[in-house]
Amino acid sequence: MVEIAVGKRLRSSVCETEIIVVCAPNAPIELSCGGQPMTGESELVGVPAPDFGGGTLLGKRYVDDASGLEVLCTKPGTGELAVAGRKLTIKAPKALPASD
Repeated sequence: MVEIAVGKRLRSSVCETEIIVVCAPNAPIELSCGGQPMTGESELVGVPAPDFGGGTLLGKRYVDDASGLEVLCTKPGTGELAVAGRKLTIKAPKALPASD
């Protein structure tokens, strides 16, 4: 299991996805992409699992409310991010106040 701390850069082992941790989780977690654990290495060793092939989008923040984890996608890929089998969701942007 890779230590997940604010500022940590992680890569998928099954696709091109790269992320940076924005908000660390409350407790140790297993962060995966495409059904395989995220690593600090850049070597691809497989393909995303069919259930986790939804992909990631460049510049989007992904969150897991149960653990408090928030990450920023710095390089998109075909794998989907998950914590303990729960898929991460895209964080909704904050609404700006009206300027009228």
